[in-house]
Amino acid sequence: MLISIVAPCYNEEDVVEHFHAAVQKVADDLLPLGHDMEFVYVDDGSRDRTLTVLEQLADRDPRVRYVSFSRNFGKEAALLAGLRHASGDSVVVMDADLQHPPELIGRMVELHGQGYDQVLARRSRRGDRLTRTLTARLYYRLVNRLVDVELVDGVGDFRLLSRRVVDAVLALTEYNRFSKGLFAWVGFPSTMFEYDNALRAHGRSSWTLKSLLDYGLDGLLSFNNRPLRAALHLGMVLVTCAGLYTAWIVGAALVHGVETPGYVTIITAVTALAGVQMVMLGVIGEYTGRIYYEVKGRPHFLVKATNVERTKDLVP
Repeated sequence: MLISIVAPCYNEEDVVEHFHAAVQKVADDLLPLGHDMEFVYVDDGSRDRTLTVLEQLADRDPRVRYVSFSRNFGKEAALLAGLRHASGDSVVVMDADLQHPPELIGRMVELHGQGYDQVLARRSRRGDRLTRTLTARLYYRLVNRLVDVELVDGVGDFRLLSRRVVDAVLALTEYNRFSKGLFAWVGFPSTMFEYDNALRAHGRSSWTLKSLLDYGLDGLLSFNNRPLRAALHLGMVLVTCAGLYTAWIVGAALVHGVETPGYVTIITAVTALAGVQMVMLGVIGEYTGRIYYEVKGRPHFLVKATNVERTKDLVP
């Protein structure tokens, strides 16, 4: 069985050789068991020497395949490119910064041999800051009440996918991709095991607070339309409250006559309703923006250098 290792890279010149040495060792251990391996690296528009290092690795190891983007298109595009270029019977998706321990690949392959199409590695949160742990748990609890698929806290991109799962994911051509949700949406028999946190071997994470918030919002909006439905329900509630308030004002005027007080009530109501309207317009705008990107039909990525065959997203 051929196993493809798909590893997106962004400014990983200091660590990618260490990563490759680690997965090479795993490949050597699996070879006597009848498993061959290929390594698919996707350079997501790195600004350092990541591409140069990948070219050197390809010269030394014929199993290395690399794809380099014309600019930074983001991790979702890099994952898509890696899956498109992977030719294995199964694919292991993992980060190249060694936070996903390569020694766990053997366990994934073993579980895959038991008939599972997806083998998920769930990261424990031991060692994380308390605020980050609580925020993540709150986010997943909220998201799983809203989205149409189940997202598991601690389960990221580190997983093994069978060929039929890979083909199913590649058949989903949407531009706004949230791979964690797509993997859950396609289904197929899955299993999961937990592993301890691992620190980055070199450098710092490129994930900022803003990018994490944007990623979380993508997960919330990609698999449901409940925020739009909530806007409708909230509008109906506000209309009902306004009708009741109007009836109360008219009744009070008939009984006690017209009074001038009410300035504070009016200002409060106008301000609150204006805020609600802005929020709802923002929600509608998010969905409209996604439609805008979908209908343009632009490619997910453009490739400037590769040692594998061209894809439809490759610049002619």
